[in-house]
Formats: sequence, C-alpha cells, structure tokens
Amino acid sequence: MTDLEFMDRAEKLLLAVERSCDHINDTTEADVDAQRSGGMVTLSFPNRSQIVVNLQKPLQEVWMAARSGGYHYRFQDGRWQDTKGAGEFFECLSRDASQQAGVSLKFSE
Repeated sequence: MTDLEFMDRAEKLLLAVERSCDHINDTTEADVDAQRSGGMVTLSFPNRSQIVVNLQKPLQEVWMAARSGGYHYRFQDGRWQDTKGAGEFFECLSRDASQQAGVSLKFSE
C-alpha cells in the first residue's frame, strides 16, 4: 500500500470514529467527547478515562491506547486488523469504550 492509500484509509477510519461518537451521543445516554488533533482522536469519558487513536504513517499503522492496553492495527483483507491477532479495530474499540463508559457502545465504519 502506498502512503497515499494508507492516509486515505486511515482518514476514513478516524472520521468513522468521530461519526460513531456523534451517533452514540445522539442516541444513547452515554457522554463521550471526541477531540481531533491532526492524525489523532481522543475519546474522553465521564470517569476521566480516555482512549486515544492515532496514525503512525511511517509504519502504516493505526494505534489505539485504552485502559486495557495498547494496540496496533494494519489494513489487511479490507479491514483494520490487530497486528497480534487481538481482532478488528471497530470491535476492539467498541469493547474498550463500553468497558470505560460502563454502558454498551457500538463503533463502526
């Protein structure tokens, strides 16, 4: 994948995270604040915990840091997959955000 292809796919992922957060806030009682700064989105929860999603262009990876740990994702077979086999990005984000928010949350493309 070229750097341009990576940035296009990665930008779509960050936009999907932001849109999912807006949808969650509009349709649930959850209060998740999404702040974008360049290639990074920080999700903040009422309990002051955070999840940070950022782009690592030189490695062509998306990194996610949550209470449960740090994860690296590469675009493979049409999806962002964890490099150590922990699963697909949006499934993992939904899991970790749900744990940190204390309510079931669904993030998707």
